[in-house]
Amino acid sequence: MAQNFKIHIHRNSETLHLKIMGDFDGSSAYELLNVLKINCHGASRVFIHTNCLQDIHPFGCNVFHNNLDMLKGKSIPIVFTGENASQLAP
Repeated sequence: MAQNFKIHIHRNSETLHLKIMGDFDGSSAYELLNVLKINCHGASRVFIHTNCLQDIHPFGCNVFHNNLDMLKGKSIPIVFTGENASQLAP
């Protein structure tokens, strides 16, 4: 994982907000997927805020996109926000 990658988690009633910060690489992608898997229970929607990302590695995006099936059975809409949203959204 990129040493400076962090995820700030905030829940607002049934909405889960994840603010991702730092560099996004392959390990960061797996960490984000695991946080989603663990914290999405009871959420009706998930927002992933991307404004605080710095370097976004193409490999990290590929890992994230190729492993979204980890969330199978959890039909929760994921909304990407911020200037880097288009790079992470599938």
